[in-house]
Amino acid sequence: MEFVNEHDMGADVGSEGTHFVVEEVNAGTHANGFGRTDDGRAFAFRVQRSTLYVKIYRADVVSAVPDRTEVDAVAEHSVTEIDLTDERSIIGVVRDAVAHAQQLSDVSLRDTAVRAFFNRVNSALEGF
Repeated sequence: MEFVNEHDMGADVGSEGTHFVVEEVNAGTHANGFGRTDDGRAFAFRVQRSTLYVKIYRADVVSAVPDRTEVDAVAEHSVTEIDLTDERSIIGVVRDAVAHAQQLSDVSLRDTAVRAFFNRVNSALEGF
């Protein structure tokens, strides 16, 4: 695995033909970042509570900031055993999550808005 220093723009992992690239990593309790899959699709990730959420966008996305309709696949991964202060650990779990991401169907894209609403309601209720 090749890990770049703080002066480079990202971490490339892979052979010459394929590259998994994490372009930005923000370590910590609410770790987040973005990069590109082996096949060149953009992805974004974030940690919320003890779960890593990854969204992989369609290959034909041209927007610098894709929206939820452009999500092609998703993944969730527990981070209870991960050191969220270590960028290399975060990159490793993101790489595993991207490799096991599940493709979304049109039905699940519609369900995303409903699921997001209920997640917000649940978060609000947990605050009381």
